[in-house]
Amino acid sequence: MDKVDKWVACGMEVSAQELVVAVEGESGVRRFANTAAGHQALRRALTRGGKRVRAVMEATGLYGMDLALALHGQAGWQVMVANPRAVRHFAQAMLQRSKNDRVDAVVLREFAARMPFQEWARPSATALALWAISRRLQALVKQRTAEKNRQHAAQLTQAVPAVVRREIARSLRTLEQAIVRLRREARRCIAADARLQRRWELLRSITGVGEVSAMSILAEVAMLPEDRDARQWVAFAGLDPREYSSGTSVRKQTRISKMGNRHLRHALYMPALVACRHQTHMREFYQRLLQRGKKKRQALIAVARKLLHAIYGMFRSNLPYDGTRLFSSVVHP
Repeated sequence: MDKVDKWVACGMEVSAQELVVAVEGESGVRRFANTAAGHQALRRALTRGGKRVRAVMEATGLYGMDLALALHGQAGWQVMVANPRAVRHFAQAMLQRSKNDRVDAVVLREFAARMPFQEWARPSATALALWAISRRLQALVKQRTAEKNRQHAAQLTQAVPAVVRREIARSLRTLEQAIVRLRREARRCIAADARLQRRWELLRSITGVGEVSAMSILAEVAMLPEDRDARQWVAFAGLDPREYSSGTSVRKQTRISKMGNRHLRHALYMPALVACRHQTHMREFYQRLLQRGKKKRQALIAVARKLLHAIYGMFRSNLPYDGTRLFSSVVHP
């Protein structure tokens, strides 16, 4: 095969200010600014001479999103956004003990060269907006919880002066207002897209899936390509079981892999908890698992996984939640 026709493996370590790039066949690394101009320079430099580049970067949130958007669909480029935990395990398999930007870029280059390549699918503009709003909303809700805990602690002691209590109350009001604004904007994004709106309605048909949970779940799964199946959804959420056994003597407890989207896992937690108590079929499923010796946390995770399967099926069939379709007369984990 002609060298021009070959895909060149490339690893890109992304930070807020800089891109560190390791290219197959080069001993050193290249550095580009993590800006629109830097992305353009990167595209030109790596495809010079008709080269075709197959690049891997980690899913680093907003820092890497603009880069993925800038490279996706460009002539001579294929981009994969890899799971950070999978990359870390790959680095451990390479016996890589050091960690810095240069080393990380090289590890990503080797990942691109040796591991199955799954090209990143660009989400719609509305889905991207909803995702960014949802992530910010989650961060503010977490801050609000922390401030409420501080307020509660401050009210239990005389050592905290009144000025501190007032500042905490003011901070809480600011957070509440921001949360209300973001929820309103998220609803506008959903209403502006007929497909997202229908999926929102389907999610809300599930007992226990409230407005916040529905927004988070919808925002995260909207980033998935349409050709993924239910098992890939489960793996994306990190809810797939991980077995650890060797021969007849080593057999550790099966756990979930957690090699996936923690935001989606967290968004499914409360709906699963409510389903265990208030959904007939989910409650029976949960109780059967407990009777078979599963711990409460294991059973709850199984419910969350089952719930994700249900959401996948609802989105494919365009039908609201129906527990009779999800469970047969014999319940399996």
